[in-house]
Amino acid sequence: MTHPTHYAKSQPDKIAYQMAGTGKAITYRELDELSNQGAQLFRALGLKAGDHIALLMENRLAFMEICWAAQRAGLYYTAISRYLTQDEIAYIVKDCGARVVITSPKCAGQIEGLVSRDPAAPLFYMVDQPAFGFRSWDDETARQPKTPIADEVAGYDMLYSSGTTGRPKGIKRAHEHGPIDVPNPFLRLLCEKMCGMNADSIYLSPAPLYHAAPLRFNMMAITLGGTSIIMEHFDAEEFLRLVEQHKVTQSQLVPTMFVRMLKLPDAVRKKYNVSTLKGAIHAAAPCPVDVKAKMINWWGPILIEYYAGSEGNGVTVSNSQQWLTHRGTVGKAVVGSIKILDENDNELPVGQIGTVYFADAPVFSYHNDPEKTQRAFNARGWSTLGDVGYLDDEGFLYLTDRKSYMIISGGVNIYPQETEDVLITHPAVADVAVFGVPNEEMGEEVKAVVQPHDMAQANKLLADELMAFCRQHLSPIKCPKSIDFEAELPRTPTGKLVKRHLRDRYWPKKA
Repeated sequence: MTHPTHYAKSQPDKIAYQMAGTGKAITYRELDELSNQGAQLFRALGLKAGDHIALLMENRLAFMEICWAAQRAGLYYTAISRYLTQDEIAYIVKDCGARVVITSPKCAGQIEGLVSRDPAAPLFYMVDQPAFGFRSWDDETARQPKTPIADEVAGYDMLYSSGTTGRPKGIKRAHEHGPIDVPNPFLRLLCEKMCGMNADSIYLSPAPLYHAAPLRFNMMAITLGGTSIIMEHFDAEEFLRLVEQHKVTQSQLVPTMFVRMLKLPDAVRKKYNVSTLKGAIHAAAPCPVDVKAKMINWWGPILIEYYAGSEGNGVTVSNSQQWLTHRGTVGKAVVGSIKILDENDNELPVGQIGTVYFADAPVFSYHNDPEKTQRAFNARGWSTLGDVGYLDDEGFLYLTDRKSYMIISGGVNIYPQETEDVLITHPAVADVAVFGVPNEEMGEEVKAVVQPHDMAQANKLLADELMAFCRQHLSPIKCPKSIDFEAELPRTPTGKLVKRHLRDRYWPKKA
């Protein structure tokens, strides 16, 4: 395991990254040269180790080239979702302290209003043909030497949470000013040891690169000397076709992708040979038990699930064999140790549901937000991501939901995830969100909002059928009292459900 600069010498003509749709690719030699030129430009602009840049662009080769340039220049690099509004983008650019912002023509409309000649403003660059007001990233890097900068030092991503419950939070690790070729130990465990990734791997990346897992796994694939195929956007059948075409060995997915592949017609699923897959890593959201069981039955026991956040404050991992004997688990702790606490910060015994904390784990901070940082830690220094769950007697963790999504009806705690996991298995359901809405007598009641496969069927008959389906599998208190239909639910491109966008419609505005 090493830095791609070394592979540029040993396997210069091997493809490092290739775009799935266009077929455009860069070799290890080209990646090394382009990232060197980027690092040289950062230094020429006066950026030093510990400074910040931001990038906003679609999945493309330049995205990874820029990240590697920042990594070897010791910079913090903040990848921003191209699905945010201009105000949200402006907030992140200012909050992270970016001195340079790099974008693409496809994203120009979301960011051009931020371009300023104020000396204190960042420098705005654009790849390809720059729009008015932007400097040319291609032209200025092309004038730089292809050799390494004299003071190479490792930089880090500083990514922002998806903002599903409010303003996004920048997650910053301390700068260690270390060498550029020291890999993340957890990624090494997950990718190399558990998933079998190595220099012979063909990694398929189906998700937006601005998200933590896709970005880090794409960098790890190259750190191991393999080749990464990057999808411009996810499509269920196209994913299967690419696995067969490129003889893909590993991938990192989210549960919504599994759901979409499983709901393809049987003839489509059986059409493609996916036998080359040796490891399918998944995270981002708990996977419904029935969905995961079907995926293991289809792909074999190659699924590896982990529970972690961008905060890096702890990790649990479960391979398929462990999951099959502990159905529903997200694994045992491999970084830190799990503690389940009640509302008074007392540890709960095995089997009891409470807030999940990591003890004896890495410390993190939310950039420019000491209050949020403080709320994430308790008096003993244990930290939480705000999830709720329980441990079994072997130390396997089971998540029940986000604490903020818990429904309290008549004094009883209801976790919507369980209801969602049942409804998503109904053949008429493409996506579903369950949450609490006001009830004068009970405080809250269970509401489901369903995205059907066919909106023409979105009627009372289907609602009644779905509620009856729930009653077959769940206790009455967990079943929705009413069901509404939407043509599409608000999910981030990484698969996270932005439930507050739905929930807020049903709650009165606060005065």
